[in-house]
Amino acid sequence: MKATGIVRRIDDLGRVVIPKEIRRTMRRRDGDPLEIYTEKDGEVIFKKYSPMGELSDFAGQMCETLGKTTGLPAAIADRDSIIAVSGAPRRELFGKQVSQEVEGVMEGRQVYRKSAGDRAIALCDSAEKYTVTVAAPILSEGDVMGCVMFFTEGDGTAGEVEHKLAQTVAYFLGKQMES
Repeated sequence: MKATGIVRRIDDLGRVVIPKEIRRTMRRRDGDPLEIYTEKDGEVIFKKYSPMGELSDFAGQMCETLGKTTGLPAAIADRDSIIAVSGAPRRELFGKQVSQEVEGVMEGRQVYRKSAGDRAIALCDSAEKYTVTVAAPILSEGDVMGCVMFFTEGDGTAGEVEHKLAQTVAYFLGKQMES
């Protein structure tokens, strides 16, 4: 654990404010759910709660199916990191934080499809050699939960089939989150 040197008091309603600098560094937004853990020695730990994490096994099977069907690597992410990957780069990408461009696609709530001549969008900040060809945000009850993506190593584009598959899987996962 890393000390920040920041001290906050508990207010009369039992609240503690997480400083803006820490929220920005940890990519936490207003309204993000946090899961609370306690340790025997009195520590209280806040971790980002991801409803998509509950579907990680299912998301992994979906990625494998997408990869075998199309021959392209696929990934599914929650709002912050990749929770499922198909294809060779699994060890390299699993659990990595998605790029800010991918976060922008999710927030835009529209399916992204790279065309020839478009600027490449990195899949992850830490693995910029992989670029997104299709990204379909996963929406559940109006909230962005994550994203279904096809990607390539280097510069590539995707066809209408990948576009529709990503859109369909994103819609399906969104419905699974609602039930």
